[in-house]
Amino acid sequence: MSTASTKVPEGRYGRSSDERADHRLRIIGAVLAAVLLALVGYFAYHYVGQNKISAEVITFDVQQNSVKVHLEVHKDADATGYCTVRSQAENGSEVGRADFHFDTRATRIDKVVTLRTTSKGTTAELLGCHAD
Repeated sequence: MSTASTKVPEGRYGRSSDERADHRLRIIGAVLAAVLLALVGYFAYHYVGQNKISAEVITFDVQQNSVKVHLEVHKDADATGYCTVRSQAENGSEVGRADFHFDTRATRIDKVVTLRTTSKGTTAELLGCHAD
């Protein structure tokens, strides 16, 4: 005795509901991936392309109630802005924070700035630079 097959003949009735669902999920996944890629590109452009001022701490010298910080700033010639520097004590508490403004037309600035502190600081940390 033979058993009858429960499968429908291939190609006779179109795609099955599983195939339609898989196709729909692939389309939704592709659209979501494209939207995510566009968002990443947008934020990357605004972070890198629009940031006209960048800086780094070269050295710092800790004194009793201040920290002398040597900053190297790179910026566009027409850009003005400021960089925020902070100092922390040995226990991690913040003992000083200040903004230092840069408005010269030079594209590279080496400057030693003095950050006043409430007690002896152990660090000099650049928190960031922002254009005006």
